[in-house]
Amino acid sequence: MKVVVGLGNPGRNYEGTRHNVGYDVIDSLAAGPRCGRFQSRFQAQIAELSEDAEKVLLVKPETFMNLSGRSVRQVMDFYQLPLTELLVVCDDINLPLGKLRVRARGTHGGHNGLRNIQEHVGSTEYARLRIGVDAPTDDAVDHVLGRFRPGERAVIQDAVQKAAQAVVVWVTRGTQACMNQYNVGTAKEPE
Repeated sequence: MKVVVGLGNPGRNYEGTRHNVGYDVIDSLAAGPRCGRFQSRFQAQIAELSEDAEKVLLVKPETFMNLSGRSVRQVMDFYQLPLTELLVVCDDINLPLGKLRVRARGTHGGHNGLRNIQEHVGSTEYARLRIGVDAPTDDAVDHVLGRFRPGERAVIQDAVQKAAQAVVVWVTRGTQACMNQYNVGTAKEPE
């Protein structure tokens, strides 16, 4: 079994914000015919996806971004899974809009959701897929909690779809194959 966690904040006020692109990727994956309905468990919305005979739990923590680690820890402990079976999908203000970056491990890089996961699982040894949401021009909090401008929406929608494809590659072929395929040439300029 694999676990794919999309980071975001619950509630309509946060739908469509830069911080919720992780949720958007999970929703994209869950829209397919091989996915069950979301259920509330482990302080999260969880759906089960079948991908190439692999069982994949799609997880959207409902603890708010900065406390995502509680939910992730509960899932990993309940299913007794090693961190090698975990992929976290999140936004990244240090990447250009629409650029994807896959890593097998690494620091939180200032991302509070990743920081909290690191604290709860006690390690940085889990894969992550970051989606570029551009650098803020002023306050970082206002930027990540803000919505995409009209000229950015097509770019981010394309990035979310590519990120969903990257998740499938991670599930079926592993982190290295995913990095090789998605870490280059995924940035686009907004119109």
